Amino acid sequence: MVGFDAKNKDTINPLYLCRSCNLILREPFQLTCGHRQCKTCIEATEGDVVKCAECSEESPKSEIMPDRGFRNDMKLLQISCSLCDWNSLFKEYEEHLIKTHPNPVCEFCHEKFNSTIRLDEHKQKECTKITVSCPLKEYGCAESVLRVQLADHYLTDQHQTAIVNVVKRSGFKIASDQHERMSTMDVDMGQGASNSMMTTTNETMSSQMQEIYEAINILASGIQTLNDDTQRLSTDSVRLQSSVELLTQDFATLKLSVEEQGAFLDGIKPNQEILQQEVASLKQKIDDMQYVSYDGTLIWKITSFNEKMMDAQSERQTSIYSPPFYSSPTGYKMRARLYLHGDGNARRTHMSLFFVLMRGPNDAILKFPFNYKVTFCLYDQT
Repeated sequence: MVGFDAKNKDTINPLYLCRSCNLILREPFQLTCGHRQCKTCIEATEGDVVKCAECSEESPKSEIMPDRGFRNDMKLLQISCSLCDWNSLFKEYEEHLIKTHPNPVCEFCHEKFNSTIRLDEHKQKECTKITVSCPLKEYGCAESVLRVQLADHYLTDQHQTAIVNVVKRSGFKIASDQHERMSTMDVDMGQGASNSMMTTTNETMSSQMQEIYEAINILASGIQTLNDDTQRLSTDSVRLQSSVELLTQDFATLKLSVEEQGAFLDGIKPNQEILQQEVASLKQKIDDMQYVSYDGTLIWKITSFNEKMMDAQSERQTSIYSPPFYSSPTGYKMRARLYLHGDGNARRTHMSLFFVLMRGPNDAILKFPFNYKVTFCLYDQT
């Protein structure tokens, strides 16, 4: 749990901000140095000693007490809600957040949370889409990057130069302070005073060495982050490789399915050609029916003659039939059959034309056998 966020946080007196989470104090506790931090920020510190985030002075947890008077002073602070246009006193802010924003959404990554407390923790420590300042900002690395890009930033020349500057500055300061103190020591000073001065010098050196250790810890933290990212990338690589294998299998299955469909379509193609021929034949029959005669006369115009002649010569289709015609509206049903390349004794030398008597709808009232005269006439229209 961290402090309260607000739109006007930057305009509020820094005294009311937690030195640890940089948010408005939630249940302020006062350290022995006089600075204040959130109760939960103190409880999150491991060990029995809390180091002040501002002055680095250490305070035993047993001596850190809640600052109720300061908390009462905070009640009259003017607050602008970080999630809406609400403006009122700080004492009403927590109740407003609970009632109005029970499930807030992070404006950076759009993740949903069950409380504003959890949202503030997320933005303070977890959100990868939020922009944060480099930990070495005070040492010359003023870069602001997305939290997810911090690991990459630690490898930049700017950050590495800042680390070197921290170490150099601290080392130079230690040497300079030591030289200054040693040069001001009176060689005639008594042994007790000399020991006292040496003790002070050692304490100063220890404090400065602590600053170096902190800088090194920041670098180590960056290295650990890089190691974690490397491990994560390795895991992602294995997962992606597995996904690629699955996609390869799916592709092989899809390819086989396409090949099977191709073979099926190849099998359909001959059938389609046959159907097209049958449709053409039916169309021809329909066209023929439009010219049915009912007066015993048939005028048969043979179309595509050359093509039909070639079919007859190759014996692909030796004969063709004329459209039916009738001797009268209630008479005999008849048609002609033509062998373009001849039939019987006339084969390959003459055309053979036959009269065909068909079964008709009026046969029951007609006279049989059929003994009427039939006349054939051939007209060459070339």
